[in-house]
Amino acid sequence: MEEKMDKINAFMIKQNKRVIGIVLTVVLLLLIPLIAMQFTDEVNWTVLDFVVAAILLLGTGLMCELVIRKINNIKYRIAICVILLAALLLIWAELAVGIFGTPFSGH
Repeated sequence: MEEKMDKINAFMIKQNKRVIGIVLTVVLLLLIPLIAMQFTDEVNWTVLDFVVAAILLLGTGLMCELVIRKINNIKYRIAICVILLAALLLIWAELAVGIFGTPFSGH
């Protein structure tokens, strides 16, 4: 019985390594502006900026993970993940500088 539980636990840990990697990557990416704010006034993020960035990055990473787990066809996996990353970049650019001129733009 214990051996079976050990196998299940090992499988769960192996399966969730990418999720842990995604979370750590998001944290490291968010540390960049946080550290930059300590050295220059050019980077001026608020708490809301960090929250929105974390939601966007973590959401995109976890959606790509879901696609990788659920879609068997490698071409579909790549296509969907590229679309998700393109959407992330467009939303990020709109929030930063307002390339589309929506009310959510950074201006």
